[in-house]
Amino acid sequence: MLQLEIVTPEKKIFSDTVSDVYLPGAGGEMGVLELHAALVTALHPGELRYEKDGEVHALAIGSGFAEVTQEKVSVLTDSAYGEDDIDEAAEEAAMKRAEEQLEKVSAEDAEEAAYLQATIATNAARLQLKRKHR
Repeated sequence: MLQLEIVTPEKKIFSDTVSDVYLPGAGGEMGVLELHAALVTALHPGELRYEKDGEVHALAIGSGFAEVTQEKVSVLTDSAYGEDDIDEAAEEAAMKRAEEQLEKVSAEDAEEAAYLQATIATNAARLQLKRKHR
């Protein structure tokens, strides 16, 4: 068994033992099982899945980092939402606003552009999770 902890700036989202974890890593999806080699990796907005008691659970997470040891996966992310927590209309509206703002950002304001691109990616990850089980 593997200890999984998912933490956002607001609260601890999850802390329990799981069979496996799949993370949206910087280089693509990454699977973690017990006795995995130790590492620290950046996370991109996407779907985090884990198996607990034979049932697969999924969360849409934002950017962050994961620390993996042989017995534990610690996920530090700016947001984590389950399917029931996602308001599809609100996510679509937020994504549209960010896309409109991105069109207006000057080429010199790379920081603002990066922020808006990350916002769009996070909204897209939430929408993808919400729409996956229709």
